[in-house]
Amino acid sequence: MLRTRIAVSVAAAAAGLAVLTACSGVETAQPVVAPAAAGGNGGGQVGNGQVGNAAPASNESKLIVADVADVGQVLTDQNGMTLYRFDKDTAKPPKSNCDGDCAKAWPPMLATGDVQVQGVDKSLVGKVTRTDGTEQITVGGWALYRYAKDTKAGDATGQGVGGAWYAANAKGGKSGQAAATGSEAGAVKLSASNIDGLGAAVVDQNGMTLYLFTKDTKKKASACNGDCAKTWPPVLSKGKVELQGIDSKLLGSIKRQDGTEQVTLGGWPIYNFSKDLKPGDANGMGVNGTWFVIEPNGCKVGTTPSSTASQAPAANSGTGSSSNDSSGGTGTTY
Repeated sequence: MLRTRIAVSVAAAAAGLAVLTACSGVETAQPVVAPAAAGGNGGGQVGNGQVGNAAPASNESKLIVADVADVGQVLTDQNGMTLYRFDKDTAKPPKSNCDGDCAKAWPPMLATGDVQVQGVDKSLVGKVTRTDGTEQITVGGWALYRYAKDTKAGDATGQGVGGAWYAANAKGGKSGQAAATGSEAGAVKLSASNIDGLGAAVVDQNGMTLYLFTKDTKKKASACNGDCAKTWPPVLSKGKVELQGIDSKLLGSIKRQDGTEQVTLGGWPIYNFSKDLKPGDANGMGVNGTWFVIEPNGCKVGTTPSSTASQAPAANSGTGSSSNDSSGGTGTTY
């Protein structure tokens, strides 16, 4: 059966472009996961006096498969703390995209001495060098993290945060409902949403704000490659793009310099911003006067009558959408 390069599955809308409210400025964690039953689930490795994300007691790292309530089997460290993976990282090749403030909220599991395993295939365990030169443990190519808000063994409060953080399983995949629903396939989804202070906008399958770059050539080429693409990761086509509240006629793709295919909307290649940390963030809006949040109609925010009126700065949103300097855009040359 013939298939287009990008298969489109469009959710039915009552009329025109439906503006959704799935994206908010508040961290969207799943309900707190209850601790495992008494006796600990870190394979008996957790001392009663061990606190949350405290440093390892010995000069070795350990990966242990344990059962966590409402999540199932997950990877834990030598202290019984749940380990997570980040959808914005890559496994082939292994790469962490969580630094700075992100790494404070999600401390990377660093390799300290030998990495011991219990219930994990040793051949799946590896290391990736972070931007600061430290080595982070990987399983199945995915970098592993703890969550700062987990305070004791059995906690898994980071599960589903931002639609991008999930407890890791023994193969480096996603534990819990994320694995059961098949989200591991990484299908791209574009949805019409609304961002405080900006109005109608497009978000991805993780609820993260999407942008266009005015230096690009519509329907032809991206001008953001190399270091630019690290700051502004392109939304790549992975064989299927689902649309919700967006006209399928606006969807397209272009081939990038590295041979990958980037999704376009209204002819514009679309991007994430590496300094947006949670749904509702729009820190890339207006950076250097060339980066703009993209509307469901494929235009940049503020260029259509319906969005101009709603472009006042968001009150107490904390997203930084009204200030490019606070986004970390200062010094960015893209």
